[in-house]
Amino acid sequence: MFKIGDFARLNKVTVKTLRHYDSLGLLQPEKIDNFTGYRYYSASQMPRLNRILALKDVCFSLEEIALILNKNLNTEQIQTLLEIKHQEIAQRIEAEQERLSRVRNLLKTYKQEAYFMSYDIVLKEVGAIRVASIRGIIPNYSEQGQLWEELGGHIKKHGAKIVPPCMVIYHDSEYKEESVDAEIIEPIVGELPETDRIKIKVMEGVKEMATVVHKGTFETLYMAYNAISKWIEENSYEIVGSQRELYLKGDWLTDDPNEYITEIQFPVKKIAK
Repeated sequence: MFKIGDFARLNKVTVKTLRHYDSLGLLQPEKIDNFTGYRYYSASQMPRLNRILALKDVCFSLEEIALILNKNLNTEQIQTLLEIKHQEIAQRIEAEQERLSRVRNLLKTYKQEAYFMSYDIVLKEVGAIRVASIRGIIPNYSEQGQLWEELGGHIKKHGAKIVPPCMVIYHDSEYKEESVDAEIIEPIVGELPETDRIKIKVMEGVKEMATVVHKGTFETLYMAYNAISKWIEENSYEIVGSQRELYLKGDWLTDDPNEYITEIQFPVKKIAK
């Protein structure tokens, strides 16, 4: 038999751990000397200790391990518990992988923010253009596909020609997480009939349009919005109309969202002093 210190050293655990297992009834000494109080363990207890350590290594709690070892569960019951633990660990790994992906994206965003700190804001005049448009309430900013398809299908059906770039105008007075009022717009040449939903009109020119060009994914577009908003405020302008998003390069030209090019436009006027 082995003294507790020798048994701990042979099994690469601490004496404190063995005392804790003893207090929980997981692994009790085979003998305790009544006179000295020394605890003694035998080699025959090593398989049980190894089982405890193996179950603990796969994230079973000591309470769960006590249930497995002390209730004399059969092989099928133990297998069921292991399958449940396997599922728990797999779900935890999946959640951590998703968190890791968010950390990577956040790291990329910070790097991009450092790169894009110096956006060039350009104040320019924008001429009038003839367009076909469709306006509707969409679930959120990214779910525009149905409106684009409906407008594009109508234009193609009647043989009109689209003159890039296409654009979106958001008519809400503030940011909304849902039920977004969006107008999808395609500049056109040629005859095109209207429908109840698709309108043909001339968008008036804008004398002063604050603009900024963003290269990158739509997820990082907020950086360009931050830059142009700061410029408008610092240069004593005010916004006098709905902003436009012009899509100069998108998924119809590249499979890499980092190569997307979007121009943001705000109609503005100088604040009178």
